[in-house]
Amino acid sequence: MAKCGPEKDVETKAAFVVLKRALELETESRYQQALACYQEGLDMLMKIMKGTKDDTKKHRLRETISDYMTRAENIKKCLDQEKEEGKYHKQIKIEENATGFSYESLFKEYFNETVTEVWIEDPYIRQIHQLYNFLRFCEMLVKNPCKVKTIHLLTSLDEGSGREQRSGLDEIKESLKSHGVLLEVEYSSSIHDREIRLSNGWMIKIGRGLDYFKKPQVFVT
Repeated sequence: MAKCGPEKDVETKAAFVVLKRALELETESRYQQALACYQEGLDMLMKIMKGTKDDTKKHRLRETISDYMTRAENIKKCLDQEKEEGKYHKQIKIEENATGFSYESLFKEYFNETVTEVWIEDPYIRQIHQLYNFLRFCEMLVKNPCKVKTIHLLTSLDEGSGREQRSGLDEIKESLKSHGVLLEVEYSSSIHDREIRLSNGWMIKIGRGLDYFKKPQVFVT
């Protein structure tokens, strides 16, 4: 059922708020965020246009969509060129108590079909919740369109509960093996940096490593 009247006006205003934000981000040279806002605003306008029966309004919407689509395509070309030249740099800051930053939403754009090998350096894949985070990351690799065959993990050995740590990583290793993925684990007492390297050339620096989720609280009743 097509929407009409005030409800459609609200949706149109919402779309233009998003597109206005895209223009602001583009002016600030924050092209990755600008592109995301352009895509979101354009999707909203296209849905509105499909439900519009007035030919004049539909024509105006089509022209507006075309103009913003051109801007979005130009930004995408610039980003693609930066990636090819190795100049691309993207920084994401995750605020305290922020939501919507799953591994998939952060890393998916870097994992394509050319990725066959992944190197992970993170000294804190030790406690139960950290092992669980690593498992979720591995699950994302298996589910994505990339053809990962080998995952290399370099971490530190937990002096207090090294047996549980090794056991947890062995379980993950066996689980990945059933999906045709080899997990190789090495331990180092001098590792400090946290990064992910992909066989397609991408390097991802992660300040807090994979452990940027809050540790779940356990309540005893």
